[in-house]
Amino acid sequence: MNHPAAHQAAERAARESYGRLLAILSARTHDIAASEDALAEAFARALERWPADGIPAQPEAWLLSVARHRKLDAWRHSRVQDDATQSLLLLAGEMDDAPEGAAVPDERLRLMFVCAHPAIDAAARAPLMLQTVLGLDAARMAGAFLTAPSTLGQRLVRAKARIRAAGIPFEYPQARELPQRLQDVQGGIYAAYGTGWDDVDGADALPRGLTAEAIDLGRILCSLMPDEPEPLGLLALMLFCESRAAARRSEAGAYVPLDQQDPLRWNPDLLAEAERCLRRASEMKSLGPYQLEAAIQSAHCERRVGAPVPPEVLVSLYEGLLALRPSIGAQVSLACALANARGPDVGLRALEAMPAAEVQSYQPFWAARAHLLAAGGARAAARQAYERAIGLSSNAAVRAYLNAMSERL
Repeated sequence: MNHPAAHQAAERAARESYGRLLAILSARTHDIAASEDALAEAFARALERWPADGIPAQPEAWLLSVARHRKLDAWRHSRVQDDATQSLLLLAGEMDDAPEGAAVPDERLRLMFVCAHPAIDAAARAPLMLQTVLGLDAARMAGAFLTAPSTLGQRLVRAKARIRAAGIPFEYPQARELPQRLQDVQGGIYAAYGTGWDDVDGADALPRGLTAEAIDLGRILCSLMPDEPEPLGLLALMLFCESRAAARRSEAGAYVPLDQQDPLRWNPDLLAEAERCLRRASEMKSLGPYQLEAAIQSAHCERRVGAPVPPEVLVSLYEGLLALRPSIGAQVSLACALANARGPDVGLRALEAMPAAEVQSYQPFWAARAHLLAAGGARAAARQAYERAIGLSSNAAVRAYLNAMSERL
């Protein structure tokens, strides 16, 4: 093969695939520099091998394989990973050797199903997925699980100790094992999406890439289990949210809450795909929490066609969600829906009924409380609640928005 064609193929792969390859490689070790070194070696090998051997049918897969084996060689010599994580990472490195027709064809998704092994503590499965497969540390992912980073870190340490002590085998799951692990894998995918979605400032490239990676995993999961409605519900939920991503910031860079967003800035293609997924899920007539959450987001998006959903409909949807999967977030959202439907006092009573210990560090609770107090004319109390919400916010854009709301009182 002539050299110019090989060089052009390598340049095209670098231009189109470098970011994705770097994200995949960095996700497992958190070490971007080492991933860059591994990719540099892979591209150097490509320039050396492709002119002689021909351009591979899947250049990106070829580059990933070479870079990954380069990193595996480094891991084998470093001894810096604990035994459990090393086992998972080595298993990831062997994904290319998995038999054709494996129950889970995507390497990332396959490893997530491995992390959902029933012998692993249920509360640690999704965090273990995010740490091992997507490279998040406890500090970064803690918000997705409403848990302090130190608590989550201890949970992961205990889970790995359990893995070592019990000798839990990290084996590829069989097709018959997938349904019982599905809920945990969905939780891991949604937690990954939520971690990326929370990065309103967009200061870190990895969180921004997490939303796209989570949606990609959601699509693969739907194709893997086409007769299951909840993966479709999860995908629809993420797509509805992602369709509004560009509208979350004004042209000046300020944070824009959902009810103030310009619907013309929402992505119509993602909205249409989300509606198709939700429709397919509903046709299976087996309602689940992800479908309800997607239905709620669909209702919010009706404003795009000038047909806002009656507030009482949202109240019913949130009540249904709480019946299926109780959570602090759903309770706060129900309180806001009640306020929109029946007045701020009703919403405030719903917030005040929540256990104080559960909400003392939950930022959305204080932001909602501040908004409802302000709507009811309790300006001094609203300012205090805004102060609390600002102190609990990690995003500069959100803090600026809340501060502006407080100053208007």
